[in-house]
Amino acid sequence: MIKRWVLNRYLGRQYLLWFLAFLFALSGIIYLFEVAELMRRAGGRPDVGFAIVLEMGFYKLPETIERVLPFVVLFAGLFTFWRLTRSQELVVARSVGVSAWQFLAPALWVTLAFGLLNIAVVNPAGAVMNARYKAMEMHYLDRVPTLELTGAGLWLRQSSDGRRYLLHADHVDMNPLTLTPLMALIYDDNGNYLGRVDAPKAVLADGQWDARDAWINMDKQPPQHSDDWQLPTTLTFGKIQESMQSPDTISFWELPRFIRALRAIGLPPTAHQLAFQDLLSQPVLLCAMVFFAACFALRMNRRGGVTGMIIAGVLLGSFVYTLNNVVGALGLNQTLPVALASWAIPLAALALANAALLHLEDG
Repeated sequence: MIKRWVLNRYLGRQYLLWFLAFLFALSGIIYLFEVAELMRRAGGRPDVGFAIVLEMGFYKLPETIERVLPFVVLFAGLFTFWRLTRSQELVVARSVGVSAWQFLAPALWVTLAFGLLNIAVVNPAGAVMNARYKAMEMHYLDRVPTLELTGAGLWLRQSSDGRRYLLHADHVDMNPLTLTPLMALIYDDNGNYLGRVDAPKAVLADGQWDARDAWINMDKQPPQHSDDWQLPTTLTFGKIQESMQSPDTISFWELPRFIRALRAIGLPPTAHQLAFQDLLSQPVLLCAMVFFAACFALRMNRRGGVTGMIIAGVLLGSFVYTLNNVVGALGLNQTLPVALASWAIPLAALALANAALLHLEDG
């Protein structure tokens, strides 16, 4: 038991060192590219100095770490098992009865621990930093704060004067808050449809929506034109701006509450649900990368070819990462259920990696 613990601690330490090395290396490289891109965007703006560009790049680092994690795990596993194989340590361990599953356990525990740490700590800190980055980006680079909505557009619910209103817009300007065009569906307290109001735009000012040149189409009544149709509201600029917050600026712990809030005001929470499920499924994807790395290490041990192993690892990691993003996009477009879009590729990759390892281990 003591020897087994010593071996596990040694393997775990070796994997952790390579993990941290690749994490800092890949994050640093991407950081340099981010800074270069920000400098290009800031060209011709004398108020955006190099220090501001460096600060904005720093605020994007947690988002960068989340993106490169699958590659970090794959490369750390590949080079850990490659070094152990080259030094014959892995061969000796296997000759005394240590199975592939046993020497994989330390790497899996380290990966799982960091995956959970990313969800519980790195993601919440990154959400705050990413929100700061977006605020600086809007202030220094994007002078006009607008939001383009696609697909279902923006939906808002509110009640006033014993009626319920469902407001819809395809485009939103944030200063002043303007819905373009406005479509307001009107219901009574029992949910019975009463009519609708259409206008080129509606502006939020002084606690009410102000829509000019509006057409009012009440049920079983002829259409009526109104030069200035007004609808009192308790919604504020802050509440609506918060509801438009990007998923990557919201902490993992706050996402469930935020999703419930979106549903309450009629906004589609698909993007936020997908972000939440992606975070939950990320440790599964990372563990799958460890299994893939072990498969390549065993293959290299039997057939040789370090360069081929590295190239195959890069191609495999890129393929799984890209496929996961494609399936995620299908979930974002509501082509696939959110849970399926988030979990399908991680679970499939884990099953495939386990099957490949079983095949290499048992023949």
